[in-house]
Amino acid sequence: MVILGFVLAIAVGTALLLLPVAAATGDHASFVEAFFTAVSAICVTGLVVVDTPTYWSTFGQVVILVLIQIGGFGVMTMASVLGLMLSRRLDLQSKFVAATATRTVSLGDVTSVLLGVLRTTLIVEATTALLLTLRWSLGYDVPLGDAAWLGVFHAVSAFNNAGFALFGDSLMGYAADPWISLPVAAALIVGGLGFPVLLELYRQHRKPARWSLQTKITLLMTAVLLPVGALFVLVAEWGNGGTLGPLSPPAKLLAALFQSATARTAGFNTVDIAEMNTGTWLGMDVLMFIGGGSAGTAGGIKVTTFTVLAFAIWSELRGNRDVSAYRWRISSVTLRQALTVALLSVALVVASTITIAMTSPFTLDQILFEVVSAFATVGLSTGITADLAVPYQFLLTALMFIGRLGPITLGTALAMRTREQAFRYPETTTTIG
Repeated sequence: MVILGFVLAIAVGTALLLLPVAAATGDHASFVEAFFTAVSAICVTGLVVVDTPTYWSTFGQVVILVLIQIGGFGVMTMASVLGLMLSRRLDLQSKFVAATATRTVSLGDVTSVLLGVLRTTLIVEATTALLLTLRWSLGYDVPLGDAAWLGVFHAVSAFNNAGFALFGDSLMGYAADPWISLPVAAALIVGGLGFPVLLELYRQHRKPARWSLQTKITLLMTAVLLPVGALFVLVAEWGNGGTLGPLSPPAKLLAALFQSATARTAGFNTVDIAEMNTGTWLGMDVLMFIGGGSAGTAGGIKVTTFTVLAFAIWSELRGNRDVSAYRWRISSVTLRQALTVALLSVALVVASTITIAMTSPFTLDQILFEVVSAFATVGLSTGITADLAVPYQFLLTALMFIGRLGPITLGTALAMRTREQAFRYPETTTTIG
């Protein structure tokens, strides 16, 4: 049902973007342009084959904004909230669907989680929109109505980690402006933590000892990956004349921090990604692939998956029998699920990269960056998306769709398939390494 909900939303979004009124010129977009944009918006990715501010009319941009909100919030989560508002209750089937979409453990918590997700979304988006509106209106003399539209669009796009912007160069014009960069970065970081973590922080903010393992891992990895990613970009691009080179030292630090945050799944950029060094692309591939928190607007394999595998490696190196974290033993079922999600994701990225590289004129590092960006629903690009052959553009849409729903549905399916086996085979070993 979750997958069919997203398919239906994509179909409706494509149909609306095919209308002549959706294009700035008054001529209807091609099917590829409308379909690619709808998938990118509903999967909160941000990759585009046409320039959003110039190609689409105000109507088209509103459609994109609505698709972003639905995609980030979750199609079935949105449907559950609407059903809850209309009937003031959810039947059992609706609770199961909502629990799957929000990764709620207890069915009794579904209603409170749904309302908490709605409340969090409105508060963060409204606050970010207000800050951005004031900055564009007071700092850049943009008319209040236009400033408000810019503020709302970029606030929704940021919190939902979509990366769509109403400027042809994303946010490159504001690389040195902390009043634009920091609110956008804050919104995308909050959205990338995941709704379960946000709700637990709200309920237990004074009792960190009671935080779940998921919350502790998500906060730990966010606190580690943000500065590490910023330092990496800062060192790798410090003297690059096409990226950080022309900026002042404080602006370089701001831009590096922003790109570290956005590489985790948001897709905005304040420097030219196409001009980055090859080594920087590879480092950002790693950040994009890891992604953000589970059950939120972030993409990638998720920090929990990555960290569980890291704990497993550390335990094996130390010769420990069990894999543990924060005085909790991680179950073998969780370890197998993390390994399955990670390896299947690697296989998908590698297979897609090879497929495109066989006949594409672009370099392998460009193709890999594009594939990882699509699968991790990030939206950063080296500038080759629009120039790819149509079949490869459809491949990217499939990657965006799988990246948005794959880890969630695969993780849920694996958990539901867990069953007790009536027998066990004799144990043996084989040579490793």
